[in-house]
Amino acid sequence: MNILTTFKLAIRALWRNKVRTMLTMLGIVFGIGAVIAMVAGGQGAQASVKEVFDSLGTNVLVLSGGATRTSGASGGAGSRQSLTWDDVKALQSGEISSIQWVAPTMSTRTQVASEEANWNTIITGTSAIWFRIRNWEATQGAVFDEDTGNSSAKVAVIGQTVATQLFASASPIGQAIRVNGQPFEVIGVLATKGQGPRGDNDDVIIIPLRTYQQKLDMGLAKYLKGEVLISMTEEGQAETTIAKITGLLRDRHKLDSADEDDFRIRNPAEYAQAQKDSTERIATLLAIVAAVSLLIGGIGVMNIMLVSVIERTREIGIRMAVGAKPFDVMTQFLVEAIVLAAVGGLLGLVLGYGAAQYMAGYFGWKFFFPAGTAGIAFAVAGGVGVGFGLYPAVRASRLDPITALRYES
Repeated sequence: MNILTTFKLAIRALWRNKVRTMLTMLGIVFGIGAVIAMVAGGQGAQASVKEVFDSLGTNVLVLSGGATRTSGASGGAGSRQSLTWDDVKALQSGEISSIQWVAPTMSTRTQVASEEANWNTIITGTSAIWFRIRNWEATQGAVFDEDTGNSSAKVAVIGQTVATQLFASASPIGQAIRVNGQPFEVIGVLATKGQGPRGDNDDVIIIPLRTYQQKLDMGLAKYLKGEVLISMTEEGQAETTIAKITGLLRDRHKLDSADEDDFRIRNPAEYAQAQKDSTERIATLLAIVAAVSLLIGGIGVMNIMLVSVIERTREIGIRMAVGAKPFDVMTQFLVEAIVLAAVGGLLGLVLGYGAAQYMAGYFGWKFFFPAGTAGIAFAVAGGVGVGFGLYPAVRASRLDPITALRYES
């Protein structure tokens, strides 16, 4: 008996029991769909975490003031004005070779207005280097250059959220906005970065640092009332660079060995790695759970095939009596199991694709369809058909024809 004839017989046998066939396939369908959806969801979550921390810039350290302490109560990180502008110059001097760029930043939240609308947003004063560290370019106009960044020019580069709120669909370039009553000319609109650790990255206005100091800063002139972004020359230098910065600042601030640091250095990459490890573990756990459901689906296939062998005992006896060989009977039942698994696998791929799309839209992360995982899952479905269909097929082939013909269903 050729394979085509065997395939037709298998399809005909499965079609005779359509409801049972569909119920049997459901285990495979949901198993494959769950594997694909969980892996896709895990990859999407990891990509979202990466995007969030990439928005801070690459190879970046964040330096801020320490915490004030009053009667044992801590004021929190950055509440102590300990970083000076001379500290910033020392970091920019090149004394620490692993430091590439240094950008002091000062920020406040205030009301801004255009001719038609107003909005409450974050105003950040910094230099042109800040855009390089954050790897942030303008989609309209341009960010300010080094000369403008070091000047007291009343110009602003705005985020996409601010552009939408103040100008709707109109072009903001060349338009005037008022910040604390002061007019600023919009020279650029930043590319969209989405959500970050501190909220909406695009809800921001960037102005030159000196302009910020003159128009918005009410702090002490000697101290930096803000943070310093530090970009390193290469990856993998964070630990060494932090140690060198710590030594430099402790020496400049004349701290004894018993004194605590009066500053704080954060490495966003550590948080990113922790988040990545967490999402990977969750994704692995979900994939294992999905694989178990696929295993259960395979057991369902074997169970139904065993029932089918019992129900069709007389049919098997007739086929063997008219010349069918044990190998032909085994092949037919094995093909039936493989068809069940293959069709269930295809439907599972469709289900997994749809579920992955829904999860990406619901959770707001990037859509991934893991083609490699889908291929492996489909191959596993075929393996399930062979593995769990083999025993019933062998059992059917070993039936004694005389006994089978006497069997009453």
